[in-house]
Amino acid sequence: MRIWIFIIFAVFFSCSPHEQTCTCMSDFEWLKKTFEENDAGFQYMIDKKGHVAYSIHNQDILEKVKVAETPTECTRLLHEWLSFFRSGHIGIESLGNEQQFLKMDQKTGIWNGNISEFEKIVASKKEVDYEGIWETGEYKIGIKKEGSIFIGFIIESDVDGWRDQGRIKLKIEQNKNNWKSTYYMRDYSIEERENPELTGNNYLQIGQWLLKRISPVFPEDQLVDKHFERMNALVPYLEKLNKKTLYMRIPSFHHNAKFAIDNVLAANKEMILNTENLIIDIRNGTGGSDISYFELLPFIYTNPMREVSVEFLSTERNNKRMLDLANNPEYRDIFDEVTRQQFKKDYERMQGELGKFVNLSDKEVDIIQFDTIYAYPKNIGIIINGRNASTDENFLLVAKQSKKVKLFGVTTFGSLDVSNMYYVDSPSKNFRLHYCLSRSLRIPGMEIDEIGIQPDYYLDKSIPSYKWVDFVNDILNK
Repeated sequence: MRIWIFIIFAVFFSCSPHEQTCTCMSDFEWLKKTFEENDAGFQYMIDKKGHVAYSIHNQDILEKVKVAETPTECTRLLHEWLSFFRSGHIGIESLGNEQQFLKMDQKTGIWNGNISEFEKIVASKKEVDYEGIWETGEYKIGIKKEGSIFIGFIIESDVDGWRDQGRIKLKIEQNKNNWKSTYYMRDYSIEERENPELTGNNYLQIGQWLLKRISPVFPEDQLVDKHFERMNALVPYLEKLNKKTLYMRIPSFHHNAKFAIDNVLAANKEMILNTENLIIDIRNGTGGSDISYFELLPFIYTNPMREVSVEFLSTERNNKRMLDLANNPEYRDIFDEVTRQQFKKDYERMQGELGKFVNLSDKEVDIIQFDTIYAYPKNIGIIINGRNASTDENFLLVAKQSKKVKLFGVTTFGSLDVSNMYYVDSPSKNFRLHYCLSRSLRIPGMEIDEIGIQPDYYLDKSIPSYKWVDFVNDILNK
């Protein structure tokens, strides 16, 4: 199989000033022109939504850009413009002076309570709720209930722009029948999420951020602790759940993770091939590269697997990516000399077809076949959630063709149809645009973007996420 998909799943939310002002108009004009000319998904979305809708969207953003006064406003507007096309595999990244930017945009407010008194009072608290003292990354955060709203404020921080004690970092409040969180990012932009999840006594998930309680001290739950140990793992590993079931945790399919995944499989090959059930947990994945999961496929294989090809939009800017793959030192341990030479040939071919979409494999579908069908593992459960996208989803499309495989969890994020991310810096050096070079030949017949991949076994809200592994284990063993 020829591997072409190199995907990073990321969306950025920051902007920087340039000589004290955010050159929002010129940056917007550059963003619009560059994206229209180079993004592989641009025309497909225009065809779906229509030129009238796009024209209205452009005019709306343009009017807002004209009156944007701060870097934060500018960044939000550029991101809002991009959101017309898709929610993943797209982004705008700040390249400016963060310190100068932060000074212009500290608008979250200060909690004026007595922090020492709060620490004493909360230490004796008996009720398990959001209120308490928490740690996440470089932040120590107090969360205090003020009326019907929970206010999260800085107690300690080593993050520039967030050293002030009492500065408000987050809010949690009721929104109709649900709880809603507002989290202030490092650059003071806002991330809003529904249903912050309190798991057990001591863990709080707010979007992508996991907070662990420091005070009050509540009893720990071994099952919950084990769950977060698995979710926070930085490298893949395999463990034996019982004599019939193995559990494999894969935190990422990033191309740098390939060797670690391959090593786990090689070191445990005999045990895997002599154990009836295998659970593969890819929750909260990062996307990455197809090459990272390729050595896993023989273990789950039962029949030829079909993988629909992609086609690349050929432009002068886009074609440079092929030269990067051929010449960039960071890829030399991943691609052999034959493959790197092929990238150079692909570059020359695409240069000869500027303005067109090019299917470099010359096939609509790749057929993945192996010589051996292993008796074991007999049953394979792959655990997924809403943070799986990109290469994670490509893996699932291939893996679910095996008769051994069932998917457990909830619908994935849905970001795969337009892929192979690349980037370009703005002339002002304020921004870096992340966009895509290719689109799948699956579309429009089988779209994944904004839809996702559904599980075979939907794990509803009555089954908390820390019990998912046990649930899958029970199903496979029965």
